[in-house]
Amino acid sequence: MLKDMTLKDMTLKDFLKDCCITVTLLIIATFFAFSFHIATKNSPNIGIIYMLAIVLIARLTSGYWFGVIASLVGVVCVNFLFTYPYLELNFILTGYPVTFLGMLSISLLTSTTTTHLKHQARIITEREKLLLEAEKEKMRANLLRAISHDLRTPLTSIIGSSSTYLENHEALSKTQQIDLVQHIYEDSNWLLNMVENLLSVTRIHNDSASVTTSLEPIEEVVSEAVFRLKKRLPNAHIKVSVPDEFLMIPMDAILIEQVIINLLENAIIHSHSIKPIECSVDYDDHFVSFHIIDHGIGIPENKLSSLFDGNSYMDTTGSDIHKGMGIGLSICKTIIIAHEGMIFASNHKDGASFTFKLPRGNETNDL
Repeated sequence: MLKDMTLKDMTLKDFLKDCCITVTLLIIATFFAFSFHIATKNSPNIGIIYMLAIVLIARLTSGYWFGVIASLVGVVCVNFLFTYPYLELNFILTGYPVTFLGMLSISLLTSTTTTHLKHQARIITEREKLLLEAEKEKMRANLLRAISHDLRTPLTSIIGSSSTYLENHEALSKTQQIDLVQHIYEDSNWLLNMVENLLSVTRIHNDSASVTTSLEPIEEVVSEAVFRLKKRLPNAHIKVSVPDEFLMIPMDAILIEQVIINLLENAIIHSHSIKPIECSVDYDDHFVSFHIIDHGIGIPENKLSSLFDGNSYMDTTGSDIHKGMGIGLSICKTIIIAHEGMIFASNHKDGASFTFKLPRGNETNDL
């Protein structure tokens, strides 16, 4: 738990800094008090000036003590400098003991309340940091779990196919040999895609979970993503629709291309449909939305809420076990969150739909 800083906990540098703040604010308060006193000769209201200084001291220094000391100094200054007889301490004049005790009490309460609020703000900030770290750890665990699954299975398949080919190639027909090599090629290609995903994550700064962005044209990013995917899946049918307006938004183009590739590839592999995959873009005043829509079997409703947590929902008994969505969707979520955007999935009457939104930034770039 957090605890409030005491004088023993402070470094010499912090102590001297807080002393300078306290002395400077008290001097400024005294200067304004003198000016107010000369102009109005109204001593009781001078205490308000010192109270303001005490609030600022409590806000800008560490712990309670500087505010408490400033409260005592303020009361003494009002009595010594601005209360008749001047330049003398006198707390026994009629009415003044109550006035000074009231001022001291209000000053102390103000100082301690301000310090307490600042302490609570530190606690809230620290808790938010702990929650963020917990979320990062959860994401790392999910990624590691997905990686261990999604890497082990294709590697096992590659080893099995290559071992079969090496040990029995003379007994295998030409067709069987080609099938084994084809399986090795497909699994190797899948592993390459996995490595590209993992490399994408390394572009995100670990300390702030952010990315370096620049204004990029939407149409070029989408077309480059489709081009890269078709190099790997030349038979993929993708229907692209982008706005006629020329749109540019802040992004890391390589990362967003990877998101589009992951979503398109998932739709092609897991929709179990020969209908074209739709990739469309629309926008409003604040966000640009990217939609990947397939016309297939959809997503189980009970999996929608956990789809991006790094776990593959696909049936692990199937022949394409290694092609689960887990790590790809988890990385998509990581990339979009780093861009301060949002990503979600849903079903429509004829399949599944994935949407991610990116902020347009401070400028509108329609031409």
